[in-house]
Amino acid sequence: MAVSPARAAAFDILLRVEQQDAYASELLHSDRLDKLSNADRGLTTEIVMGVLRWRSRVDDAIGAQSSRPLAKLDSQVLTALRIAAYQILYLSRVPARAAINESVDLVKRARKASAAPFANAILRKLAQAKPDTIAAEPPGATAATLARELAHPEWLVERWVEHLGIENAAAVCRHDQRIPPTSIRMESAEVEAELHCAGIELAPGALLTSARIVTNGDVTQTRAYREGRVFIQDEASQLVAALVGTGSRLLDCCAAPGSKTAAIASRNPAAEIVAVELHPHRAELLRRRVRAANVQVITADALELALQGNFDRVLADVPCSGTGTLARNPEIKWRLQSGHLNDLHEIQVAILRAALRQLAPGGRAVYSTCSLEPEENQAVVEEVLQGDSNFSLLDCRVELERLRSDEVLATDDLDSLLDGKYLRTIPGVHPCDGFFAALLERKSLLLIADC
Repeated sequence: MAVSPARAAAFDILLRVEQQDAYASELLHSDRLDKLSNADRGLTTEIVMGVLRWRSRVDDAIGAQSSRPLAKLDSQVLTALRIAAYQILYLSRVPARAAINESVDLVKRARKASAAPFANAILRKLAQAKPDTIAAEPPGATAATLARELAHPEWLVERWVEHLGIENAAAVCRHDQRIPPTSIRMESAEVEAELHCAGIELAPGALLTSARIVTNGDVTQTRAYREGRVFIQDEASQLVAALVGTGSRLLDCCAAPGSKTAAIASRNPAAEIVAVELHPHRAELLRRRVRAANVQVITADALELALQGNFDRVLADVPCSGTGTLARNPEIKWRLQSGHLNDLHEIQVAILRAALRQLAPGGRAVYSTCSLEPEENQAVVEEVLQGDSNFSLLDCRVELERLRSDEVLATDDLDSLLDGKYLRTIPGVHPCDGFFAALLERKSLLLIADC
């Protein structure tokens, strides 16, 4: 039996995610899927993201039928088993026989033919033992049951229960297991009409008046998207960019892939904007995606910028764990370890300090992450501000109220978006990814002198 193009592509992507720490969302939008039909592309995406979202549940089901520990299986064999098991357990429209046969052929395709009988036996036993329903909601509200039933590492859920509360932690876990909405930002009202003519159905955004939710159609296949007049961007990400505000000279310290840079440029068409990216290939991607003439892309380390400073506005959207984006990047939850958070904290503190040095007196900086973890959020800001009287923490509520009065913000529920003076969105509580933002200001020279 020949392996279908969809399952072959899913196998190759999952293997790269497993062996090379690649990101599934990037591979699923790469040219490797260009030759697939729309139906095959959809099945590939369903299998890849489904396996990654439900990996621990899938592995438990495989392990219950296997005489060998899964850790001792070749990654090619385990990946093929996961592909079939996910289809058997979660895709009712896929015949179990087809899922089993093609995964056995995937094992052979990977030159692991000696393991084919083993894979066949495991999958047939799993199909026979499959329960009538797979629970998607936890029977009890504890970190252990949330982690087990909703396929998250228990240590991570325990952290969320501790600092978000059990109800919010459950909301995050449920959100992570669902396909998130596709949010877009457009350059003009004319673009929305153009998308409508192209068959793209849109609904209003929940947080921002300029945001739209794609309810039907593939916006990536439109001319407007290809020409850079439409950006796929989560609403929380759009809100962080809006917090940056306006100025005559702006800096984006960690700019790639460029969605926030483009949003800042759209609000500041006459400003000088410098976008910094450490990695050359990502800097080149940034240049292609952000086509505004007033944006200068620099390949450099944010910690060692050879710039004159005196920026009115600075965005430090720092590298982070990404725990607020697990619905889009589920592989993160299986890679992340608690020790990584301290390492990230040190890098984030260094970047924020470097970013603040670029501020002009009276200038403002936005520090942001797409993380839910306090070590990467409040703890970074508090450490940087401790003992430094040149900078102060502003209340994000004031800026949100201004955005609301300017009809940029679509919601009146500001309280839910705030954690003290900080902006915080929680997946499942808010209709977006989990983001954190702090607004900091460099005191004017006069105020510094008065002190």
